[in-house]
Formats: sequence, C-alpha cells, structure tokens
Amino acid sequence: MAKITYIEHNGNEHTLDVDNGLTVMEGAVRNMVPGIDADCGGACACATCHVYVDAAWTKKTGAREAMEDSMLDFAEGVEDNSRLSCQIKVSDALDGLIVRIPEHQG
Repeated sequence: MAKITYIEHNGNEHTLDVDNGLTVMEGAVRNMVPGIDADCGGACACATCHVYVDAAWTKKTGAREAMEDSMLDFAEGVEDNSRLSCQIKVSDALDGLIVRIPEHQG
C-alpha cells in the first residue's frame, strides 16, 4: 500500500492509501478525487487521467511507453513530467508519491 497525494489545480489535497497493484488513476476514481475523469476506464485510450508527477518521483514512476506518449498528444498543457495516471502501477516504492491534476483534462 502506498500513500499518494493528489493535488487539484486549485490546491486542494487528497492524501489516500492506495492498494498495491492498482493504478494511480484507480486510486483517484475509487476515492472520487475531482479532476481525474478516466473516461476510458484505464485502457490508455484517452487523456482524461493526465497528471503531473512531482519532480522527486519521475524516475520512480518510470518512463512513458509509446502508447501513453501518443495519448498525451490529446492532453492540454503537457510537460516533461506529464503522465497518464492509468499507466502508473502502485507499489510500496511509490509510498509518498505526489501528483498534480491539471485544470482541464484532454
């Protein structure tokens, strides 16, 4: 289990315990975190679970795969630390992860 902090664009924080094996997106959806729409349900077929990974965590969350990179073309405000939260698997190594949610989803 990992403690993950989701920060909305307005600064509201949601710190949640997310079970290992789930994705960062699933943790947000199951806990009704505003701003993570997840229209495709985690199939990496949209960009509505876009997050910005805190700089201290970018290496631990891994690199974007080609499909994720392609889907991010549909997101607004993509940065180097942009990820689709459906592609980040939760593990003990991500305990303390911080992600920021953009104002608008793709």
